[in-house]
Amino acid sequence: MGLDRVVKPHIRSLEPYQPGKPIEELERELGIDDVIKLASNESPLGPSPRAVAALRSGLEGVHRYPDGASFELRRALARRLAVDEEQLVFGCGADELLELVAKTCLGPGDEAVHAWPSFAMYPIVVRGMGATPVAVPLDADLVHDLDAMRAAITERTRVVMLCNPNNPTGTSLGAEAFDAFVASLPEDLVLVVDEAYFEYRRREDFPDALTWLSRRPGTVVLRTFSKIYGLAGLRVGYGVADRELAGYLQRARHPFNVNRLAEVAALAALDDEDHARRSRDVNAAGAAYLTRELAGLGIEVWPTDANFVLARIGEGQSERLLREGIIVRPLGGFGMPEHVRISIGLPEENERLVKTLRRLREAGR
Repeated sequence: MGLDRVVKPHIRSLEPYQPGKPIEELERELGIDDVIKLASNESPLGPSPRAVAALRSGLEGVHRYPDGASFELRRALARRLAVDEEQLVFGCGADELLELVAKTCLGPGDEAVHAWPSFAMYPIVVRGMGATPVAVPLDADLVHDLDAMRAAITERTRVVMLCNPNNPTGTSLGAEAFDAFVASLPEDLVLVVDEAYFEYRRREDFPDALTWLSRRPGTVVLRTFSKIYGLAGLRVGYGVADRELAGYLQRARHPFNVNRLAEVAALAALDDEDHARRSRDVNAAGAAYLTRELAGLGIEVWPTDANFVLARIGEGQSERLLREGIIVRPLGGFGMPEHVRISIGLPEENERLVKTLRRLREAGR
């Protein structure tokens, strides 16, 4: 059946998001059983034991629909963030929150400004609504070029997206630059501040984006339980906005979009501060190790405020690592064919990566 007449042109033209290769797929391809995955920015420590216990205890209730308002999680998170409960919107990962913003604010003829390279879902959700993504190249240090982004805003701009820390580079914006940029924005557009990696931040002057919710209505800050809380497989994200914008996003949200088990696991994970602290410590040590060791191999590495490092290992090297049973994220699709994004793993995983790269480079492969 030919569907060209009924499928919208902007949907036909979409390039699907390409996730990292699963461990199981590579093991089947290579016939091995010791693959390590350092590609998708998952927590190497896994979920909190409290979250696992909450999942087990919640299994008998899965014949019931979830609490569509996520009442318990909403109350705990509002208390943690010192915001009103009505300011929170939950989604199936922060990706769904991006889609809700696009669904609420964008249509044919509209534009959304974002940096590039940045999170691959930005242009996808924008094009999915028939709008036009306006990609602004990062500066020479692979940081958001805020002056260029401000210059890219036109009368058609409805949304501006900032990823801080930025994925896939790990670079971040300081408070002074961030605040000046936000203060300069027109009031009649929505600012999305994507802070999926917020909990891993290390720079002392990292912006406090939540303070802008009252100072600049039309701002939404996105965060997730997929990263430091280790719940990527359950898909729980949330947005924090002023009441008016949060109300519109709620109207666009499907009922029961966060499943029952995901809600109870997120609530338990939020309460386990020790586990989150261990995750931060493991990540900080791993970032220092990879930065030092890769630089020692003559590999360019960028400073990171996230749970991954950007490294310039050379074109084709990610495929060679795959054959060694190590999955990293190649960035050719971002226009960076010599670069890879390496998720920070457990110490033994980071060490295996470094040893493998050293052996490949010494062999001249």
